[in-house]
Amino acid sequence: MKENVKKDFLLLTVALPSLLIASPSYAAESEIEQRNTNKSTEVILDIPSLSEVELPATNAELLTQESVPIQVNPEETQPETEQTPSDDADISIEAIAEPDNLPQSTPTYVIDREEIKKQGAASLADILKRMPGFAINDVGHGADTHTGTYYRGASINQSVFLINGRPINNNVNTYHGGTDLNSIPVEAIERVELYSGTASALFGSSAFGGVVNIITKEGYGKPKLSGNAEFGSLNLNNQQVTYGGSSDKVKYNFSFERFFTDNRYPVPVGAANRDEKGFLSNADTATSTYFGSIGVDLDQKNSLNLDVTTLSSRRGLIYFGFPLQRDRLDHDGLNLGLSWKTRLGNGESSNLTTSIGYNQDYFSTYGPTGSFYRTGALDTQQLTARVDHEWKITANNKLRWGLDLKNTDLIGDVLSTNPSRISNNETEDRSLFNAALFAVNTWNISDNFLIDLGLRQSFDSQFGNYLNPSVGLRYAVTPIVAVRGSWAGGQRNPGLDQLYVYDTVHGWEPNPDLSPEIGSTWTAGVDVNFSQNLIGQFTYFGSSIGDRLGVIAGKWTNIGLVDTNGLEAGLQLKIAAGWSTFLNYTYTDAQIKTGTEKGLQLGLIPYSVLQTGVGYQNSGWQANLYVTYNSGARRSIFANPGDKPTDFAPSFVNLDLSGRIPLTSNLGLTVYLENLLGEQYERVNRIYSPGFTFRVGLSANF
Repeated sequence: MKENVKKDFLLLTVALPSLLIASPSYAAESEIEQRNTNKSTEVILDIPSLSEVELPATNAELLTQESVPIQVNPEETQPETEQTPSDDADISIEAIAEPDNLPQSTPTYVIDREEIKKQGAASLADILKRMPGFAINDVGHGADTHTGTYYRGASINQSVFLINGRPINNNVNTYHGGTDLNSIPVEAIERVELYSGTASALFGSSAFGGVVNIITKEGYGKPKLSGNAEFGSLNLNNQQVTYGGSSDKVKYNFSFERFFTDNRYPVPVGAANRDEKGFLSNADTATSTYFGSIGVDLDQKNSLNLDVTTLSSRRGLIYFGFPLQRDRLDHDGLNLGLSWKTRLGNGESSNLTTSIGYNQDYFSTYGPTGSFYRTGALDTQQLTARVDHEWKITANNKLRWGLDLKNTDLIGDVLSTNPSRISNNETEDRSLFNAALFAVNTWNISDNFLIDLGLRQSFDSQFGNYLNPSVGLRYAVTPIVAVRGSWAGGQRNPGLDQLYVYDTVHGWEPNPDLSPEIGSTWTAGVDVNFSQNLIGQFTYFGSSIGDRLGVIAGKWTNIGLVDTNGLEAGLQLKIAAGWSTFLNYTYTDAQIKTGTEKGLQLGLIPYSVLQTGVGYQNSGWQANLYVTYNSGARRSIFANPGDKPTDFAPSFVNLDLSGRIPLTSNLGLTVYLENLLGEQYERVNRIYSPGFTFRVGLSANF
């Protein structure tokens, strides 16, 4: 195992210098367009009304993240530069920049819709898999909800997922109700933002990993209809339609997406869910999503926005604990939110956002097991409200503070005809209320040095009151190099299902005596502008989480302590006009410190994940090559005879190619060739990729 770790670090050591060497000769060629991700900048709404803004356009580049500027106080040290619309400006126009006053002591990563289109992402999981810090196993053909999403070693419910700042995690943990990133489509997404560190004080104490915020599209300019249709391997078909625009003080955007693939392909002997003919069985996926948003500028200081997303997902399950799983999973979701934004006073130093939201997830698992039948349904409904005030108290002191309210209702129905489980058939109806006061204060001690201080005081009807502090700092050593660090305390409470609902599929019993997971996270990093065309962000991260939740002897329990240490590196390079590249590398050592698996890596988390790519575009033509390296994860669960608990899935390298060919001024042919090497690698725990697959489609704008 240690030899593999050394190889992983060697791979990073070789890859990074090779990328750095490429940059100096092109430094004078063109500048990387650094969209200002400095979230502590003043709100730039010094305009008569939102609808009169001429939006900035950015040239699309093959970059998976936006860099935080090195300057600590960019409104004083970094002048704005004009941006010239490209021939793809109608695609890459961004939403109005409304800085969220986010802490700068940890990096903020952003991926926008133009890059999402280039990568051919079909779900949120597809988007996140190429962002720094992420290790995602349940993505692509054959994936389902079991095989794991981890950010900096934290599981999916140890991070916070938001849509337009509202939570979409329901903290349901049994496999038929967990947050399913493969069922969140991309057509309605404008960009995805990734925060960590002191930002956890703003959005939730359970953000041991980080915060993922999905920003949805808004309409701008003349009404526009766009759409695309794709067809490909494994009976894949995907159709997307969007209509949006603005009129006077009203902006609107509506979209629809439908996706299907049967995921039926041959798999090796010993693979999970291999049927009698040697094919992956019961792995089909079908989703349909509707999205709509309407925004109104009431006057020069006030605006209202309503957005609604509905989801219907139908899929088979291939849980790797059974040789041939036949259970089905239905997931229906509804998320809606209404927000009111206002500028207080006569200036721009005080901005208030008030929002209310409703989120419902209905999961139903059902299927035969021999002569028996079982079903489990989890219906979670959440009402949320948030008051968020951004206040520039002085030129060097900014405060973001507010109140979060959330009420969660869970109805759990379990039924089995198995005589040994009939006694557990039940219906649970449970509720939970959580309120929190939050504040993050940023002091610019000087032009080069700032400190973030955060507090989140929570009041929970199940687990009482608790305070989670956080602190961060950033120091610009030179105009080229800045160092930063952060520490944050956290608490993640058990889900209502873990406390009260019997899992009739696995036979897992709930435990009302569970304790919260309590711990802390920390980062230390450096941001470097190597040249005008090359930016690097390097972060050491760590966490220590006690009373981690798990299952022992068929019952939820607190299983002990897990310590995580890792390295996260992100590089963006503009090679030359039309050319660009990126490299993201994550090393994660998530070590179990107590119990029978003491000293082992957490199951399903690879030590190393590397994502890199190079792309070219000109006059509507695009070609992008992506490379993935995965060191392989500990299998830990689905074991064949002779397997050991220390066994890892083999490492693999994967190549994907995407391209676009313009046919007319508003019609293009898109091509995605996935797994060019054709290797049927083991993604995780006996779940295999299909080998080479393709997608071909047409995209149009009217």
